[in-house]
Amino acid sequence: MFTNEKAIVVFSGGQDSTTCLYWANQHFAEVETVTFDYGQRHKQEIEVAAGIARELGVPQTVLDMSLLNQLAPNALTRTDIDITQQEGELPSTFVDGRNLLFLSFAAVLAKQKGARHIITGVCETDFSGYPDCRDSFVKSLNVTLNLSMDYPFVIHTPLMWLNKAETWKMADELGAFEFVRARTLTCYNGVIGDGCGECPACQLRRAGLEQYLAVREASSQGAEGHA
Repeated sequence: MFTNEKAIVVFSGGQDSTTCLYWANQHFAEVETVTFDYGQRHKQEIEVAAGIARELGVPQTVLDMSLLNQLAPNALTRTDIDITQQEGELPSTFVDGRNLLFLSFAAVLAKQKGARHIITGVCETDFSGYPDCRDSFVKSLNVTLNLSMDYPFVIHTPLMWLNKAETWKMADELGAFEFVRARTLTCYNGVIGDGCGECPACQLRRAGLEQYLAVREASSQGAEGHA
């Protein structure tokens, strides 16, 4: 455990944020989650997040961020916008300012709740080119938040330098592998668990899963061979 202090997890009910929730539960004495309703393509995301938080016994706050939907129409908030990615361009799923706003509002909430630790599942290794998933952005915002509220926030990014296979490994080491695989929602088409298998999020998740399972199987066989 890092500290006996309180932490807030930015929580969507997806693979990454659920892994981060398990990580936070092992490292902090008290953990809560914050989920943002920004008119995302599938309301099911909020329902899944609420269900996971409830099952794990973690308090959840849902914040209305519908203004983001109004400001930044994209494939995650509009059913009439296709999920695409052109070479050299950001995917149509990129929401301008999303992590900036999410982390800022999470910090406001955290201060009211007496928490100074904020955990987010952003990752620079498998970040699809999203600029607001970069380590440099998170560090910069961390300084800005501290200055803006004169409060010692620490933004933790446990997945920052992990690829998807390594994220699956972390979940396994946290005892969360089966739960994350069966209960989380990563799919852009709203299919829980292994997903639709076709959208970019599912393809990334599946590739990482297969890579990790292959490594785990090889390691298991190697251990048996030396037994």
